[in-house]
Amino acid sequence: IREQNRVFLKYITTRTPWIIMKTAMTLDGKIASFSGDSRWVTGEEARCRGQELRHICMGIMVGAGTVSADNPLLTCRLGDEVRQPVRIVVDSCARLDMHCRLVETAGQYRTIVAHTSMAPEKKIFALRKAGVETLLCGEEERRVNPGDLTAKLGEAGIDSVLLEGGGELNEAFLRAGLIDEVFVFIAPKLIGGRNAVTPVGGRGFGKMSEAVNLRDVRVEMVGRDLLVRGRVG
Repeated sequence: IREQNRVFLKYITTRTPWIIMKTAMTLDGKIASFSGDSRWVTGEEARCRGQELRHICMGIMVGAGTVSADNPLLTCRLGDEVRQPVRIVVDSCARLDMHCRLVETAGQYRTIVAHTSMAPEKKIFALRKAGVETLLCGEEERRVNPGDLTAKLGEAGIDSVLLEGGGELNEAFLRAGLIDEVFVFIAPKLIGGRNAVTPVGGRGFGKMSEAVNLRDVRVEMVGRDLLVRGRVG
């Protein structure tokens, strides 16, 4: 019962959302090639499972870098009857392109840009005029403080978030101890590249003993890809 109600139980006791980190990588741990190409790492079945996670979670979060590289729509594409997630972009300086798909569809799908005091007031005004909600957050190393952002999302009534960020955002949330559950889709392919992006970037942890461990680990095949999922802690 606790497993089935884990999202509700966390939110009702802490007023912070359950956060799932979802990523897809090659067998050698790359989420994109050295050129930045990432379509597609996994097969159709795995991508469909990812869409199901978007439907289950109340919010979906990415960083400004992901928006710049992929220009995603961040909607759930399972049909007309699904609940569309609140789209959350972590963008410290509010550099989001006003012509990206997220901004252009903000009137249709709820969109939040989390920023710091470094964001220009003129840009914040323009985003709001386009229908984007802006969320001022505390700062940590000149970036949005993950803990403050998580608390504010909880205050806004968002009880669950699917983190589909790049390596930097994933590392920031892992380091802050804010990830509750991890879904890693592994494709049976090798792409190499010393500069190819990995699922968790940042400075990382200095010792193997500091690594983030998963428990209650489950492994299953999703099409020709492998899904490894587990709880953090």
